Amino acid sequence: MTITQVHVRKAALNDATLAEVPLAPLAEGAVRFAVESFSVTANNITYAVVGDGFKYWDFFPAPAGMGIVPMWGHAQVIESRHPDIAVGERVYGYLPMASHLDVRPGKISPGGFLDTTDYRQPMSPVYNSYTRLAADPEHDPAHEAERMIFGPLFRTGFLIEYFLRGENWFGAEQLVVTSASSKTAMGLASVARQQSPGIRRIGLTSKGNVTFVEASGLYDDVIAYDDLERLPVLRSVSVDFAGNADLLARVHRHFEDALAHSALVGVTHIEARSTFGGGEPLPGPKPALFFAPDHAVAFFKAHGAEEGGKLVAAAWREFLAAADGTITIERHKGLGEARAVFLEMLGGKVDPAKGIVIEP
Repeated sequence: MTITQVHVRKAALNDATLAEVPLAPLAEGAVRFAVESFSVTANNITYAVVGDGFKYWDFFPAPAGMGIVPMWGHAQVIESRHPDIAVGERVYGYLPMASHLDVRPGKISPGGFLDTTDYRQPMSPVYNSYTRLAADPEHDPAHEAERMIFGPLFRTGFLIEYFLRGENWFGAEQLVVTSASSKTAMGLASVARQQSPGIRRIGLTSKGNVTFVEASGLYDDVIAYDDLERLPVLRSVSVDFAGNADLLARVHRHFEDALAHSALVGVTHIEARSTFGGGEPLPGPKPALFFAPDHAVAFFKAHGAEEGGKLVAAAWREFLAAADGTITIERHKGLGEARAVFLEMLGGKVDPAKGIVIEP
C-alpha cells in the first residue's frame, strides 16, 4: 500500500510536490488514520516559514531537505492495533498534508489521547493531542468546516485574551491588532468583546480588507494601514499578526511610551516578515513572542482539562455566532488541490472572505 504526501522544500517553500510513499505494516499498539479533511489557512504558512525554529517540520517525517506542513482537521481510524481505539472512530487534531497518518495512542481518556510516537515527544503536547469527537464539547457536526478553519486560530486568540486579561491588560485602554482580517485576530477580538468589554478594539488591515473587517462587527474601529497615524495615542496593547517589520515599527513609533505591551504572534506578510524583535531598537516595550502552546499548557494546568475545555467551548460558540456569514466555505477534492491552495497562500493570494477545506 502507498499513501500520498505533499512534500515542501524547506529552503524554497514554493517547491511543493505530490509524493507516493510506501506504507509499512501497522505497528503493535498503533492506529492508522485516513485523513478526511483539513483546512489551509495563513496559519499553515506560518508553520512553514518558522518551521525549523519552532520544530513544525519535525511532526511528520519527510526526505532530507523536504518537509510536510501540519494541518488541523478530521480523520477516521481505518486500522487499529490498540485495544482501546476502535476502527471507525473519528478524531480532530494535528494532521499532515497527506492521505494517511499512523499514531501511537497514549494517556487515553474518553475525550482524547496523545500520540506517543518517539519523534513527536520533543514538541508541545498541544500539537500531539487528538480529540475523540464522540465526547468532545466543542464538536458540532454542522460546523466541522468552521472548526478546521477557525478553531486552532480561535484558540490562539482565546489564549492571548486570557493572558492579557490576567495582566490587567498592562493598564491599557485599547487593543490594537495588525492583520485584523486574519482568523486569529478575529478570534481575539471576539473573546475580548465577551470578556473585556472595557477595552477598545482597533483593527488594522489593508485598504482592500477594510469593508470585510468592518462587516465582521468584531472591532470598535477599523483603520487601513495607510491611516495608522490617525489613531489616538492612548495607553495601548498591540498584537502583531502580520509579521511585517516596517508596520510594527510604525506602531511603536506612533505610540512610543503609550504602548504598554507589544506581542508578536503570526507571520501573514511573508514578503516582509520581521525577525521577531531583531534589528534596530524600537520605541516603547520590546516586542515579546507569544507562543500559544506554552500558554495552552498553563491554561489547562490552572483550570483542568474538563473545566478548561468548557471555558474554551463556551467562548467558541459565541465566536461561531459572531463569525456566522463572514466567510464562504470552499471545498476542494484531492491533495493536488491542497498543494495548489498552499502555493497561492504562500504568494499572498489570501481572500479573508473564503475558508478553504481540503478533502484528500
